[in-house]
Amino acid sequence: MNTETVTRSGNGRPRILLIDDENDFRRGLARQLITRDFDVLDSSNGEDAIKIVRHENPEVVILDQQMPGMDGIQTLREIKKIKPEVQVIMHTGYGCMESARVTGKHDVYRYIEKPCPLEKLIEAIRGAREERVHALARHEIPAIERGGVTQWLIGAHNARPGIIALGVLLFLVIALMPTPPSLKQMLVVPKAGTVGEPIAGYSHYRSMKTGQTIGEYYAAKAKLSTTTVDAEGRTVSVPIGAEAVAFRAKVMVGVLVVAALFWATGAIPIGVTALLVGVLMYFFGVLPPEDVAKSYAKDSVIFIFSVLALAAAISKTGLDRRIGILLLGTSTSLVKFGLIFAPLLSVTAAFLSEHALVAFIAPILMMVYLGAIRAAGLQKDKALAIMLLLMLTFCANVGGPGSPAAGGRNAVMLGIFTDYGLRISFGAWVARGLPFVPVMSLVIAVYFLLVFRKRIQVSNVDVAAVVRQESDKIGRMTSEEYRAAFVLVGLIVLWAAFSSKYGMGGPALLALVALNLLGILRWKDINGIHWDVVALYAAASALGYGLAATGSALWLASGFVGVLPDFLKSGTGLCISTSLVTGIMTNFMSDGATVAAIGPITVPMATLSGTSPLLVGLATAFASSFAHILIIGTPNNAIVFSIARDPETGEQLLTMKDFFVHGSMVFLLSLAVLWIWVFFGYWRWFFN
Repeated sequence: MNTETVTRSGNGRPRILLIDDENDFRRGLARQLITRDFDVLDSSNGEDAIKIVRHENPEVVILDQQMPGMDGIQTLREIKKIKPEVQVIMHTGYGCMESARVTGKHDVYRYIEKPCPLEKLIEAIRGAREERVHALARHEIPAIERGGVTQWLIGAHNARPGIIALGVLLFLVIALMPTPPSLKQMLVVPKAGTVGEPIAGYSHYRSMKTGQTIGEYYAAKAKLSTTTVDAEGRTVSVPIGAEAVAFRAKVMVGVLVVAALFWATGAIPIGVTALLVGVLMYFFGVLPPEDVAKSYAKDSVIFIFSVLALAAAISKTGLDRRIGILLLGTSTSLVKFGLIFAPLLSVTAAFLSEHALVAFIAPILMMVYLGAIRAAGLQKDKALAIMLLLMLTFCANVGGPGSPAAGGRNAVMLGIFTDYGLRISFGAWVARGLPFVPVMSLVIAVYFLLVFRKRIQVSNVDVAAVVRQESDKIGRMTSEEYRAAFVLVGLIVLWAAFSSKYGMGGPALLALVALNLLGILRWKDINGIHWDVVALYAAASALGYGLAATGSALWLASGFVGVLPDFLKSGTGLCISTSLVTGIMTNFMSDGATVAAIGPITVPMATLSGTSPLLVGLATAFASSFAHILIIGTPNNAIVFSIARDPETGEQLLTMKDFFVHGSMVFLLSLAVLWIWVFFGYWRWFFN
């Protein structure tokens, strides 16, 4: 084996691999690079170089194109199969335009003729190392730096061994801890009411029989049983007991904690965490396999998938630029974007689908971002991207209290009101909720304008001008745009008129089929959406269903309310405590599941305490719109997260940390505005 490897102790030094069959040239260049503080590996042939790439993980490869045996092109192909993120500089003495064209097909970073000045080569290496970071992001490979045990435990995004170990420990502690008496008591108390009457006001158990316990109902509905020997010596199948039910309830609490921890920290890819939720539900027997699968396939999941594909179609036709002119025409600066567009968006989201609005506008704002940084001569400005997209999703979220039409969570609360013989008109809801919406959106806008005013590198961002310029580039509307607009208007009509019958997902799927039949959307376009986001929201649906089915959601909500002081258990205090519990839980479960779990508890509590059940129910529904902290709280967050990716480098511009940091602040501000402006404000002025 005619090869030599020259190494210099790494400790964070750039690691380079030289592949060249000219021994003197290779060794001389290796020594020169070592003196420049590079960690150098070298090989005289492609076969041995492949082994070095597999085991030594070089960052940059300097590859000779003309070599005996396995030539440079063959070696390049094999390197890219093994390590697609490795950047290759093709180095040859037989350079020509044709060589550059051929090697360019195989993802070569740069083509350099040899010999070349050392400084020019080092400049290329430095550029290749920067490009490798983007390649890691494109290929979703964790960028873990070499270091000690501490560095290994901290890891990198999508690979954090320390957090993974903590998650495993927390899950085992929660699942294996002794069953709390409050949980066991809740599972074994027989239902006193008649069939159709919710137990403790909890609508999930509405079909329970009189005298049946939650544990018995769950075991029967989930078809969970065990075998035993009866008095006559026969082997019979009986439903699992209260202790087995309690174990599954604890498992679901553990799954909730682990999923929230992993999603918040990026310990593993979000799609893998989404799969982990199902894995734990399968293997700990929370539900039968077919029910676990069904819990992932909710209408909201189909809706998320559909709107991501729909957004791709709208962007493809250029229709997003037309919509942008209408909605963003007054946003000639970031201040106007915040103070005019934000409240306009929130009020619109109170009456139209907030998810659809976000799906339409998020690609426009990404277009604005890319246009702004190009005009400023910048490669990126993450602060600008974070501000634009987070302001969009948070302002759309807080449109929820504005009217009953703002989302499924409000429909759930209307159903709970019906269970208790309560009625509230559309106008009465709007009168109690709409004044909150523009005020809250302005608070959000002011927060981002103050926090990001010195962080944004691009100055004088004229959102309207950028959208108008992009629109002018594509000229007048094409027939494709007219067809896409026709489908879009039809979809909005279907959502407005028939969502109660067909859900949100059915009409969206119909729109995708129509777009394909009209020659606008191809299967390749659909296949290119971010499926990890779809998986994430599917897991959130499964998580909510499992928490509700086992009774753990009821136990968590009851326990939280139970520890509150007396002054927070009636009147305005009950509205405050209700909104606090709802706001916290809606960041870990879907908003509809949160209202379904908490609403049936808080409404009867209001009746018993002499507080208006309508106001307490509305407080619950309003706070379910405050899902700002994690991506799983609402489709809005999932949509902007999936879109916030640099199209050239693949870098994720908006991270889970950004959601957690800024979402936590906006969550606290949302509660403050709800309590001060609504509960102690106009509700007392107008609705006493």
